[in-house]
Amino acid sequence: MTDHSRINFDAAPSLEALHVLLDQVQMKNGWAKPIPSLYPEPKQHFVPAHWKFADARPALHAAGRLVGTDKAERRNLIMANPIPGNDYATVASLVGAYQMVKAGERARSHRHTPNAMRIILEGGPKAFTIVDGHRVPMLPGDVLLTPSGCYHGHDNQSEDEAYWIDILDVPLVQYLGPMFFEVNPDTSQGTMEVSADSPMRFAFQDYLRPLQAAPEVSSGVRTLTLGPATLTTFDRTVIQLTASTVWKLPPSTPNQILVILQGEGVTDVNGQQFEWSAGDMIAMPHWHAHVHKASKDTIMLRMSDAPLMQFLGWDRTKSGFSF
Repeated sequence: MTDHSRINFDAAPSLEALHVLLDQVQMKNGWAKPIPSLYPEPKQHFVPAHWKFADARPALHAAGRLVGTDKAERRNLIMANPIPGNDYATVASLVGAYQMVKAGERARSHRHTPNAMRIILEGGPKAFTIVDGHRVPMLPGDVLLTPSGCYHGHDNQSEDEAYWIDILDVPLVQYLGPMFFEVNPDTSQGTMEVSADSPMRFAFQDYLRPLQAAPEVSSGVRTLTLGPATLTTFDRTVIQLTASTVWKLPPSTPNQILVILQGEGVTDVNGQQFEWSAGDMIAMPHWHAHVHKASKDTIMLRMSDAPLMQFLGWDRTKSGFSF
């Protein structure tokens, strides 16, 4: 062990020599940092990206033959942002994943620190997520919440595979540290009673009409925040774009993941064009201006860490920005 009391800082003949002595006591100078700690605008470490359900679905179908629920906690595909060194996060605070449960299959119940939600792409009348013992239907377009600490599992007694997208704040929890995970000792996973009106479920058939009746926030654009049941770290906003709508959005601090429920179109960001259709997922990290162009009537779902940004007072949109 180094005896720091024997280091004579006053004897350093130069600034470079002082830096060497600081390294010996595991300190870093704050005046000659190679990478600044403060900068005038947010850095863009994560990049916009796009994944197609047309690719994920057959991949998961194949995984259904090769990966049983006894071999993995969940049979899913992680949409890792394509930046060097990253194999998990979709944007800085959130991860998106495609998941599938086969017909007649159950996925055991567990709980964890991260908040989670799922967006159902394909599901039969007997496909359920079980949240704290309550069987919640999983029908196409439904949005289901599993807040931090809630036991949740899946039971698909339909004749067809069920497919959905998971959104979790795992990257945030991993970064801050308080990760806990526990398997439910009750293998029956609770009651057989179906809770179609669970506050954890936003049924597509229930939120579609309010969305269509919502006032326009821009020409051809209507939005609806799904609540009042909430998750503390990220929100969910359903968006309707009529065909031929062009919606321009300036840079802002929240990180976003977009899921296309219906329709077709293109999202343009920094000259990149993502041609999307139903079931696709888009990563939109913070501080990227982007334009959505709907070629058909479209419904998309936007998840963002805006609640966290608002709580911390960091929610900003670049003023004076023009395309």
